[in-house]
Amino acid sequence: MVLVERPMAVTARYLIYFQYCGTSYSGVMKTPSHQPVAGVQNHLEAALQRLRPDNEVTVSISSRTDAGVHAHCNAAHFDLRRKNGKEPFPEELLVSGLNFHLQPEPISILKAFRVSDTFHARFGARSRTYTYRLVTGCAHRSHLPVFERNLCWPVSSRPLNTDAMREAACLLLGTHDFSTFRSLNSETPFKSPLKTLLQADLTPGTSITTQQTHHSHLEFLDLTFRSPSFLYKQVRRMTGALVAVGQGRLTLQHIAELLESRDSRAYPGSLIAPPAGLFLNTVEYDENDLRVKDDITG
Repeated sequence: MVLVERPMAVTARYLIYFQYCGTSYSGVMKTPSHQPVAGVQNHLEAALQRLRPDNEVTVSISSRTDAGVHAHCNAAHFDLRRKNGKEPFPEELLVSGLNFHLQPEPISILKAFRVSDTFHARFGARSRTYTYRLVTGCAHRSHLPVFERNLCWPVSSRPLNTDAMREAACLLLGTHDFSTFRSLNSETPFKSPLKTLLQADLTPGTSITTQQTHHSHLEFLDLTFRSPSFLYKQVRRMTGALVAVGQGRLTLQHIAELLESRDSRAYPGSLIAPPAGLFLNTVEYDENDLRVKDDITG
């Protein structure tokens, strides 16, 4: 009797970059099955299971985004083992297969990398960059082009004082205790409020619609923030405070005092920016971490 040796199954770890329109989700993180609104992670894991892996696949998300927040590019890693000892999926085939099974959700896999089994999408990230899209020329979302209504924040019918906003943004740069600029949640006691803000820029923006004939009076602005990591709702709180400076409701001194107070309760609750205008732009890694390592076989 001849025994046929089955090929040894190989578990491969992948990093994926993915984007989504967050309007209809509870956020990027997974929600329990009994909740009526799912997270993006729910759909990613469901698509992975449709590839019929030999293991239960759990996705580890790099950067948390809340309900209504979008991502041009988020990242995640997972371990995948194919049945019957099959070779791991080539990256391009994995991307096309996942995108097929993600239909019709507004979620798309941009790229996949085979990485070392020690790679971690969250803890290995060097920086995250967020952009908040603002628009002036109207004060209510119903006055926006329909394609923009869940993608930006109409802050004023009149122009903002952008020079003052840029000065205020400079006060936030560097390493600070950002306690005032975080919302409280269950993780608050376990996370240091010390964060290093590497970028805080206000630049002219553009509409996503090419036809602006009926909305030429609108002016779009982008607030961009980059840091190794952020606190819960830190970007939305910083955005709200800077917009208030642009509207004349807060001064540079107020921003300095808020930062110095180091108390989330000192932040005026009415100022926090809504989620709809916020985009996670990029998650950056060391290029060496994205190369196939010598310890990856099969």
